Amino acid sequence: MLEVGITGHQELVVTEELTAKAMGSGELNVFATPAMLALMEKTAYQSVACELEEGSGSVGTMVNLTHSAASPVGMKITCDSKLIAMDGRKLVFEIEAKDDAGVIGQATHERFIIYNEKFQAKTDAKNGK
Repeated sequence: MLEVGITGHQELVVTEELTAKAMGSGELNVFATPAMLALMEKTAYQSVACELEEGSGSVGTMVNLTHSAASPVGMKITCDSKLIAMDGRKLVFEIEAKDDAGVIGQATHERFIIYNEKFQAKTDAKNGK
């Protein structure tokens, strides 16, 4: 059942492919902000996916993110999300990412529940599909 309080958890290890240098968001071999954002969205989305009705999904619509500390290649990153509010089909999450030394980022993230086929068809129509 979809309800406020649902939590999510994901982990990864920083690889060369997840660095700012590799992702084009900077010049250093540190965990990239776009990679942290992707991890945060994945954590939130997967935490509620099994609670949505069949044929439904969710899409990200807003992120307010801070990336407050760098993490080196080889370090484990953990990410935890919590669904803190629901308003109709809008879901609001608080998310925190940590490495072995402490908090590296925090975000407020909004997702919107959609009907997958309808959403995909509407999006494809932009290309005349």
